[in-house]
Amino acid sequence: MTVKSVPLPDIGNFKDLPVIEVLVAVGDRVEAEQSLITLESDKATMEIPAPFAGVVKKVLVKTDDTVNVGDIIVEIDAQDAASPAPEPAKAEPAASSVPAPEPTAPTPVEAAPAVAVAPTPAAAPANVVNSPINAPTFGATFHASPSVRAFARTLGVDLAKVTGTGVKGRIQKDDITAFVKNALTQSSGPVATAGGSIPPLPSIDFSQFGKIETVPLSRIQKRSGKHLSTCWLNIPHVTQFDETDITDLEAFRQSLKARAEKAGVKLTPLVFILKAVAHTLADFPKFNASLDASGENLILKKYIHIGVAVDTPNGLVVPVIRNVDQKGLFELSAELAAVSVRARDGKLSPDDMSGGCFSISSLGGIGGAQFTPIVNGPEVAILGVSRSKMSPVWNGETFEPRLMLPLALSYDHRVIDGAQGARFITGLSAVLSDLRELIL
Repeated sequence: MTVKSVPLPDIGNFKDLPVIEVLVAVGDRVEAEQSLITLESDKATMEIPAPFAGVVKKVLVKTDDTVNVGDIIVEIDAQDAASPAPEPAKAEPAASSVPAPEPTAPTPVEAAPAVAVAPTPAAAPANVVNSPINAPTFGATFHASPSVRAFARTLGVDLAKVTGTGVKGRIQKDDITAFVKNALTQSSGPVATAGGSIPPLPSIDFSQFGKIETVPLSRIQKRSGKHLSTCWLNIPHVTQFDETDITDLEAFRQSLKARAEKAGVKLTPLVFILKAVAHTLADFPKFNASLDASGENLILKKYIHIGVAVDTPNGLVVPVIRNVDQKGLFELSAELAAVSVRARDGKLSPDDMSGGCFSISSLGGIGGAQFTPIVNGPEVAILGVSRSKMSPVWNGETFEPRLMLPLALSYDHRVIDGAQGARFITGLSAVLSDLRELIL
């Protein structure tokens, strides 16, 4: 018996690499270049091959161990590889040939000590007996390639719970996908889909790439970030896009400029959008609603309070303008200006931030063609407004310049279907294009 140690070869400038998979067990016959273990660096996974063929006599590493160049990972009996008769005796009766009766007798004699040695490491071999071929040792009963294992880690799936359908029980990507679908199907209620099982992003030392500076997030950014993550994970989003002609609206706004200054307010396009949204919400009550905690009932609100996203030095906040449908343009302008000042000064009250039915996020003063706003749960819809621009519009005979306003309506698809979303944004566009709709 020629037992040779297999050290970890020179794989580059790596230290303390974790073992993520042991691909052989004691007693396995391996061929030259067959993978023995899988290691994982910060950038990739790598399989370490056997330098020669033989029978595995000892495995000296286990999953989650760390190894370095020169560390012994397995011991292989190289001589056994040259005489494969003992294990596959049933498959090769003719190959053993008659001239070898004498060598056959010593073989069981050597096999007896091997059997005696194997049980010595306590229960480990017993666990390996029923494992699939090349399954990880030390109690693991699954086997998957490094790419499949990485896919499972990305989805937060425990491979020990997945049934492999590949050759000899090997786990494939389709098995993981089926496992996730089954888990989502069996989960009950909206609480079960909160995304708590989603794995975090990896922690990376960015200083290794260059100079960095660590700046803590503001309290508002931390709170809004968690809220937006919750909304994104719990609400199935759909976003509907449109452009509306606000040429006449802008002309009317300019005509009111002197009266607005005399009243001590500034009429912005956002005030007109607020009024148009309030009017449209009255026509489409499903957009002025929220799902209850069970996710099985829709709460229709008989009031129209609209949140307006305000950009502040500490982050985004969404104060609420109440009873928009009952207020005039000048009153809304004064209230919007006042709440925006309180927001930037960090003096918003709890009442300022609660009770919203629908939200508007306007980037018109900054720029951009379109964006997809995240629904501000427990609301079911939000309107994104981008910067207006002059565009050539065909009037049936010729092109004429018109001021077009890009709109993006995101909504909760559990409550609102595509047809309803299209009708809402079309109705809103009609009001913005012709403010006479407000008095109908």
